Amino acid sequence: MAGRPFLSIGEVLAALKPEFADVTVSKIRFLEAEGLITPNRTNSGYRTFYPQDLERLRTILKMQRESFLPLKVIRERLASLDAGTITPEQATAPAPITIVPAPPEPLTATSTEVAKQEPDIDLAEPAANAHFTESDLAGATGLDLTQVQALKDFGVICEHRQNGTVYFDGEDVTVGELARDFLKLGIEPRHLKQLRRFAEQEAEMYTTLVGPGIRNRRADARGQAVETLGELAKLSRRLRQAYVRQRMRAAISGDR
Repeated sequence: MAGRPFLSIGEVLAALKPEFADVTVSKIRFLEAEGLITPNRTNSGYRTFYPQDLERLRTILKMQRESFLPLKVIRERLASLDAGTITPEQATAPAPITIVPAPPEPLTATSTEVAKQEPDIDLAEPAANAHFTESDLAGATGLDLTQVQALKDFGVICEHRQNGTVYFDGEDVTVGELARDFLKLGIEPRHLKQLRRFAEQEAEMYTTLVGPGIRNRRADARGQAVETLGELAKLSRRLRQAYVRQRMRAAISGDR
């Protein structure tokens, strides 16, 4: 660093490793591809990181490690942090957790009104145009290559092909991050395969029902169909959570 005010990506990695042991060059590149960090480039194309870039990386990694925040929430909090509407401490705080009492109190809002308070699911927005190798995927998610291979074997993560090139995209990274946490709790790839099959069956049902609108030539009709799918996705998530809570409480209490 002598004589220059910036760090190389290798120096950034060395600075972060003592605090974040699982950080890798691939993960830093992934965060850049997702637009969460924007290091400068030299004329030769090398990344240069300044103190504010290093601090931003620390903030993002804290959000992931300590608060388990998804990328969408991290992106929103970074925007609020940049705007000065929240503090760094608030940015890294855990997401609010709502505990539903048992038995539940009568709701004052309808399920539709509650669903509208959920974060928007913009299905029309294209996925991030980022391509990752298997090693990149492992580095970005904290999985090892053996775990990635097992997830591939069971169809939990699927490869994509373009012009003969095999790659993984941003959604695969999201799945990989979730799979990593499931694996830590003893859930195996064969179990996650079942969850993927259930999710695909559910998505197939909704897209079949809304299919005529999606295929409509009128842009407004297609837009309405996509919006409906987003609402269905939010409602489905809440209903599935309710069923899971109900069954888990029954198992804990011994009810059948």
